[in-house]
Amino acid sequence: MSTSETELTTPVVPHRRNLAGRLYHGETAVDFYGRRKWGFIVSGVLLVITVFSLVFNGLNLGLDFKGGLSWTVPTETLQVDDVETILEDNNLPLSDAKIQERTGQAGRSLFIQVGDQPLEVQEAVRQDLAEAADIPVEEVSSNLVSSTWGRNITEKAIRALIISLLLMAAFISWRLEWRMAVAAIAAMVHDVLLSVGVYSVIGFQVTPATVIAFLTILGYSLYDTIVVFDKIKENTDRFAGTRISYADITNISMNQTLMRSLNTTLASVLPVLSLLIVGSWILDAVTLREFAIALLVGMLTGAYSSIFIAAPILTYLKEREPKFKSEVGHHAIGVELERLVLGGSPITRRDSRRRSGDAGESGSDTLVATATLTPEELLNHPPRPRKKKRHG
Repeated sequence: MSTSETELTTPVVPHRRNLAGRLYHGETAVDFYGRRKWGFIVSGVLLVITVFSLVFNGLNLGLDFKGGLSWTVPTETLQVDDVETILEDNNLPLSDAKIQERTGQAGRSLFIQVGDQPLEVQEAVRQDLAEAADIPVEEVSSNLVSSTWGRNITEKAIRALIISLLLMAAFISWRLEWRMAVAAIAAMVHDVLLSVGVYSVIGFQVTPATVIAFLTILGYSLYDTIVVFDKIKENTDRFAGTRISYADITNISMNQTLMRSLNTTLASVLPVLSLLIVGSWILDAVTLREFAIALLVGMLTGAYSSIFIAAPILTYLKEREPKFKSEVGHHAIGVELERLVLGGSPITRRDSRRRSGDAGESGSDTLVATATLTPEELLNHPPRPRKKKRHG
């Protein structure tokens, strides 16, 4: 076998690690760009389910949003059936009532919530609950929240969300570019909508703690997206002098940051799971449950959207630029993508056809190289032909 034939069959990675090793060292070669349609399809289906659920089911708004009455009865003997009987005796419909049994370090208690009622109904039910539990009426706490206060909370939450999105878009546009700001905001809106959809479909109660968690989701979603975008910007500068598609730059960047994104998500999810398991299930802290569920859903959707929503949208916007427009439809996969992820230079389509001996083939959507340029090929070039001397 000749030297040139040996060079053409030289493997791209001399020492190939297993999947876990490649993932840990950022050496994966996953074609995220080629799978972008699957991400859009999954997100589209989930968003449609969210819209239908919000239209037909709505949200299970808590007392702080829709207004109403609530009582908390510390008792070891009073049962849920006894409370239902008291509510019926006071002409309160059970369809609108919510009765929860809570246990904690302070002991057992019953939390009763109904719609907005007159003050005399509030006192009458409080008295009946104290008699049934055989405790002083002062130990039965009651709370009255008007629907007006709940509307004010909702309006402030929406206002805070809009202001946050505008400020984030302005900062990203200044620090990176406006196309990245558009893609990042789209991913954050996607994450919030899916999180709200989970609450609507499953019927989790929406409380002020839930709204705070939704706003916190924006930060986690933005962090994952900025990690990918910063690497994309770095690789864009790296390949500035070459002819390479923006799809390749996106694929390279996402593979190089994949392990970092997974580590960040895992490190964030573990404390939230602790809140959910220890705080909610063991200690029965309802407020922690409402906050933790929203955070958990938001973190998972944030990690997903940074790869399958934000990056593809950015790629679509950048491919409209004249610099990358000529390379639309061509991106590396397989061995060639792995070589680029590991720091190699792009092989042009002409070089690929010349090396593979397939000069007649053109117009393919992907580039699969079976060889890599050797250091000698990168540093040397064919000698120029000598000029013939003229004889006088």
